[in-house]
Amino acid sequence: MPQTNKFKSAAASSAAQSAGPDRGEALRDPNAPPGDSGGDDNQGDPQIIKSPSDPKQYRYIELSNGLRALLISDLSGLDGKAEDEDDEDSEEEEEEEEAVGEEEEGDSGEGTDEESLEEGDSQDSDFEELDEDNDRKKKKGSEKQVCDLLSRDSDSDTGCFFFVLLNLYIKSAAALCIGVGSFSDPNDLPGLAHFLEHMVFMGSEKYPSENGFDAFLKKHGGSDNASTDCERTIFQFDVQRKRFKEALDRWAQFFICPLMIEDAIDREVEAVDSEYQLAKPSDSHRKEMLFGSLAKPNHPMSKFCWGNAQTLKTEPKEKNINVYKRLREFWKRYYSAHYMTLAVQSKESLDTLEEWVGEIFSQVPSNGQPKPDFSEQLSPFETPAFNKLYRVVPVRKVHALTITWALPPQEKHYRVKPLHYIAWLIGHEGTGSILSMLRRKCWALALFGGNSETGFDQNTTYSIFSISITLTDEGFQNFYEVAHLVFQYLKMLQTLGPQQRIYEEIQKIEANEFHYQEQTDPIEYVEDICENMQLFPKEDFLTGDQLMFDFKPEVISAALNLLTPEKANLLLLSPEHEGQCPLREKWFGTQYSVEDIQQHWRELWAGYFDLNQSLHLPAENKFIATDFALKTSDCPDTEYPVRIMNNDRGCLWYKKDNKFKIPKAYVRFHLISPVVQKSPKNLVLFDLFVNILVHNLAEPAYEADVAQLEYKLVAGEHGLVIKVKGFNHKLPLLFNLIVDYLADFSAAPDVFSMFAEQLKKTYFNILIKPEKLGKDVRLLILEHSRWSTIQKCQGLLDGLSVDELMEFVGSFKSELYAEGLVQGNFTSAESMGFLQYVTNKLQFKKLSVEVPVLFRVVELPQKHHLCKVKSLNKGDANSEVTVYYQRVPIWAAIHKLFLSTCVLSLWLLLYHVYPTCRNTSGVLGFSVTVETQATKFNTELVETKIEEFLVNFGEKMNSLSDEAFKTQVTALVKLKGCEDTHLGEEVDRNWTEVVTQQYVFDRLSREIDALKLMTKAELVNWFMEHRGEGNRKLSVHVVGYGVEENDPPSEEQPAAREEEEEGSKMSLYGEVSKLTFLPASTLLASATTITDIRAFISTLNLYPYHKILK
Repeated sequence: MPQTNKFKSAAASSAAQSAGPDRGEALRDPNAPPGDSGGDDNQGDPQIIKSPSDPKQYRYIELSNGLRALLISDLSGLDGKAEDEDDEDSEEEEEEEEAVGEEEEGDSGEGTDEESLEEGDSQDSDFEELDEDNDRKKKKGSEKQVCDLLSRDSDSDTGCFFFVLLNLYIKSAAALCIGVGSFSDPNDLPGLAHFLEHMVFMGSEKYPSENGFDAFLKKHGGSDNASTDCERTIFQFDVQRKRFKEALDRWAQFFICPLMIEDAIDREVEAVDSEYQLAKPSDSHRKEMLFGSLAKPNHPMSKFCWGNAQTLKTEPKEKNINVYKRLREFWKRYYSAHYMTLAVQSKESLDTLEEWVGEIFSQVPSNGQPKPDFSEQLSPFETPAFNKLYRVVPVRKVHALTITWALPPQEKHYRVKPLHYIAWLIGHEGTGSILSMLRRKCWALALFGGNSETGFDQNTTYSIFSISITLTDEGFQNFYEVAHLVFQYLKMLQTLGPQQRIYEEIQKIEANEFHYQEQTDPIEYVEDICENMQLFPKEDFLTGDQLMFDFKPEVISAALNLLTPEKANLLLLSPEHEGQCPLREKWFGTQYSVEDIQQHWRELWAGYFDLNQSLHLPAENKFIATDFALKTSDCPDTEYPVRIMNNDRGCLWYKKDNKFKIPKAYVRFHLISPVVQKSPKNLVLFDLFVNILVHNLAEPAYEADVAQLEYKLVAGEHGLVIKVKGFNHKLPLLFNLIVDYLADFSAAPDVFSMFAEQLKKTYFNILIKPEKLGKDVRLLILEHSRWSTIQKCQGLLDGLSVDELMEFVGSFKSELYAEGLVQGNFTSAESMGFLQYVTNKLQFKKLSVEVPVLFRVVELPQKHHLCKVKSLNKGDANSEVTVYYQRVPIWAAIHKLFLSTCVLSLWLLLYHVYPTCRNTSGVLGFSVTVETQATKFNTELVETKIEEFLVNFGEKMNSLSDEAFKTQVTALVKLKGCEDTHLGEEVDRNWTEVVTQQYVFDRLSREIDALKLMTKAELVNWFMEHRGEGNRKLSVHVVGYGVEENDPPSEEQPAAREEEEEGSKMSLYGEVSKLTFLPASTLLASATTITDIRAFISTLNLYPYHKILK
């Protein structure tokens, strides 16, 4: 579904579905402290069920206009005084803010986590994935805060570790959900609801500046976002606490009296269209649109919810439709207070929040009309077209089978969660499961089942249940047998009926997680809560989407018995379908074909078929924690990790958690090896080794995974990274299991062949993404002795054997340095056991030579160099331009301050822009990245616009008042000085220091001290040196396909496909093992073009290995 994601990413924080016992007081631990309610003005509502670990207070109110609000007061950590006040803004600053607000800011969309079905090993390095909590309970889109942007494309091992801390700032946040979405789009204006979600931000009668709200948030450390779903639209923002009331008032005006300036329509249509263009290469979005097209005619499931320039601009003009008038009518009809639910969270008392909300939101108009109701339009997919086989040509190289059922709406059964129970069993990976059987046959790599709880998957007209299986080449050839195995498992479940033992085990696992849940980012929390308020009664606002309350076998059976072959839709993705799919989905251009299910299988499934005796229910789970006692420290507490073990084969850093006081822990190890970076061949073998090791562990470790013990193995740049976390009681069992399988590693020839073939697809799928290719090219230029993904692709194509893999693994395990970090609810004595187990079990020798954990970096010449390459995704219009300035040495704190000053202006300049301070193996620099489309802009024109901005920005920064500069410094100091919201944030920061072997654990406090001493002149001089004569500038362009890049217009593509069918095989899948370098045009005539990367860097000087230690 479309999102107005102003900040792009990869995914967000977490709340895996949790469970609990019956209800109410049963969830409250009588021995748990009640928390600081803050006095008489902060009395919460006892009817609202919350976790015993939740220190917040809640109050529900309903305003006279029908708007419902949940007030959330978080006074934990306050000592009776308000947080530090901002310096007062000068009149000059306010004028500047309004001027900046007049510029345009666009929004962006991004794919869902379904894209990662077969790309589990596609991360560039371990060190980029600092947030381990990726599995959100509702995958509504990829949303991130300012801070995540700053680290989205971190360089090499170290990453942009300075900026991951920005999201730790505890802000105030609000989110508002309107009970209307794309289902209410008029038939002649597809995408109108999404377009309105954009347009309401274009100023209000009270605050007329077109983008004043965004400018206000950026200035005060905040962010905002929005998303449009089928039946709901959500808006959210966060900001510094001091500015929360003012921000609430500014934000509320969009629902009270938005301007929706007519002159802004064309600009915002371009923003909506850019979201659509960015979404088009996403296989998950393409599958979604194709699936929707199978609905009954005129059913809302078949609507084009995204909207684009065609539906919102071109066609309305042709039909004389006044889009502005229709927007106004849509807002007046559907943005009504009695459809709205609001959640606000701040470190204010509940009485104060109630006063603010009443004062501000009582002004939201209410039209009193009935809410749109689609609940009578049931069974949207009861059509002859549904129970068929659809073959699809994907964008990525992937074989995948998706089996889907359209069920009656299941939201009313939230207390039972029948689909969650079924999905838990279908997705199980232990002995006797579907995936276990498929893996033994080397037919499948992954399986995901269930309902994502997005509006597309679950609404008032139906609920989806889908099973998606990532197939191997052999599995693709036998996809009917794969489907048969799924149907055999379902028949087994139907025969046995719902099992109370299984249900209660899921309950117990999730009750543990809920009871000891950690705090989440306020903006994500209120976003979830305001939507829950549309779905659940007051007492279950916090638990309705997380807890399983009632075992009702009849409810589970009613859903389970509908999952039959004759009601299923089969969708098969494969590159092998290219040239065989004559049909095209209207909006995303997906190539597909439709056919009846083969008669043999149709007849078999329609009658009686035998069960598979190898399939069975999972056994009792031995990894479920039962001991939640907090350990007593066996050594003095420390503020930062300390090294408690150190020898020539490894060392261990340790910190006991006495702050968050939860029975959980984090254990991380980096097994450093000298053989990994020796050649592209070794890197490929290393990737294969880690993938097969994960495969070997999948079945024995799955019970730990479902028991909320998480593990991750990553092929890092210089060694294997092992991460485990969860309840400490059984965590050593999981860690030891991983080390055991590492020590006894084996690879059967068929498993090796399966993963070698899959790795080719994975490399391809990485390189067809413009942002990944751009990074690959940039780091290949900057980091000496780095091997690119393209070179790994070439190494894999040269052919490898299982004997070569085993020889590599033997070399890897023979000589290592094991460096670990343990934090949480372990004593120091227990923590030492982890390193001892690694060294005793693996029996490796010490390193014969020191292995640097960083690359050496080339010194760019003092001029402008341009490397321009064609996108490796044929037909994809998306381009990426990165302009990078290298500067060393520089004061790291200047780096941060420059970026925080820059973002306010730059994000208001272009549609999809990322200013980033980069730490490339210890060498600092900054870059500006713009994502655009070749159907709209030439990449060189985009670069000239970046340069124009930087010139103007330099002038603006030079004229910045001392007071404005001081405000900027103060804001950044506050961002850095905030406390962590949960233990994982602290661990991430400390792990970065360990894995880069810098060990500056007090880096934050040092940077704060440096910032306080900084002057405006230092910042201006630093920027001017970067921009002046002799700067070291590198531009990397990944050029998409479109008319602005002199490619044939898209209208010519069908003709090309006709030629293909006649024998001219022009594959959509390009060659990714080599780059196509492009020349510069006259626009960038002064730049020196790089067309041979190895030749270029062979002449350059190298910086020494560099760590930022002071």
